Amino acid sequence: MADEVKEALEDDEIIVVMTDDEGNEYYYRQEMILPVNGENFALLVPTASDEEVEHNHEHGDGCGCGCEDEDEAFFAKIVPGEDGEDEYIEPTDEEFDAVCAAYDALVDEEDKD
Repeated sequence: MADEVKEALEDDEIIVVMTDDEGNEYYYRQEMILPVNGENFALLVPTASDEEVEHNHEHGDGCGCGCEDEDEAFFAKIVPGEDGEDEYIEPTDEEFDAVCAAYDALVDEEDKD
């Protein structure tokens, strides 16, 4: 586990570990939770893993490393799992549109202040 992840856990930040179909783990920090239509959505921001710290080249078209899409923040729907722990799943298109609108409204409101 990366030192950044360990430090984040000590600071009470919520770190979400996502695993892809090939068993690769990706670490995300839960930046905020947005309640929309009675459901909660998390803004997840990538955090560095040990492998990513060592993987430090310039990314561009055709770099071929496969990590171009891993650097983007995204929204995930929070649902209770069978074990009682929160699970993070991909929102439907309608849910995504609603959470993006709520986020944009929040950002606009903060910009006014």
